[in-house]
Amino acid sequence: MSSSAPRRAAVLGRPVQHSLSPVLHGAAYRALGLPDWTYERIEMDAEGLPEFVGGLGPEWAGLSVTMPGKRAALAVAAEATPRATAVGAANTLVPLPSGGWRADCTDVDGVTGALRTAGGYAGDGDLAVVLGAGGTAAAAVVAFAQLGLTRVRLVVREPARARETAQAAQRAGLAVEVLRWSDVDFHEVTDGVAVLVTTVPPDAVAPHLPALAAVPCVLDVIYHPWPTPLASAVAGRGGRIATGLDMLLHQAFGQVEQFTGRPAPREAMRDALADATGGAVPLPLG
Repeated sequence: MSSSAPRRAAVLGRPVQHSLSPVLHGAAYRALGLPDWTYERIEMDAEGLPEFVGGLGPEWAGLSVTMPGKRAALAVAAEATPRATAVGAANTLVPLPSGGWRADCTDVDGVTGALRTAGGYAGDGDLAVVLGAGGTAAAAVVAFAQLGLTRVRLVVREPARARETAQAAQRAGLAVEVLRWSDVDFHEVTDGVAVLVTTVPPDAVAPHLPALAAVPCVLDVIYHPWPTPLASAVAGRGGRIATGLDMLLHQAFGQVEQFTGRPAPREAMRDALADATGGAVPLPLG
């Protein structure tokens, strides 16, 4: 519920000192006329999260959770949204009127928003590819289901490490294929693919740029330094590419709305993020 009374919010993670979430939330609270709301960075690991969250008072409007605490955030919640359950992790905790916390995963909004607005995804095709299988990959596969995709290929160094992402895809209703990186012909694996999300370092994808850049809609979660080699390759074919900054922006909209009960001031948040990052990427809003 929205309120003009002083409220607190924070981002929890380790390391968290470089988080840009305070930039986004601070800009939102100012634009919404909530000058007494505060948003801070708090160093927190997964093991310490349950005790910390359990000791918070009624002045807390919500928590953003980054690595390594997203699975712990889901576990500590009294309620969870279907998408948080599907991902198997939560980046958002909001207090319930009856006590306890509701967990959500607005990282899914981050992926869908980035792919639609920056990547230009228009709903064509049914197959996606994800490079890597970390926490971002799990949110990405659930986002694919929301975008209407029905199949995903996970390309990873070690297939055993893709188990949690594969399970997230299955919970979201996607057909999943897990492929070992060293066995893949990247021209074949990207043939007919509508969406590519890469969560791996730029050097890993550099040998495969011609194949990867040919995918119609691309999200490269790496945004520093920018442009990445993949971004340059996509631009070379006249395409559009979404970035991790686009993801960060779009996931923050939902958090602000859940914390404050008001529509997110999207332009103010976008402009603040652009200023904080030197205008590195365009950050379109649609």
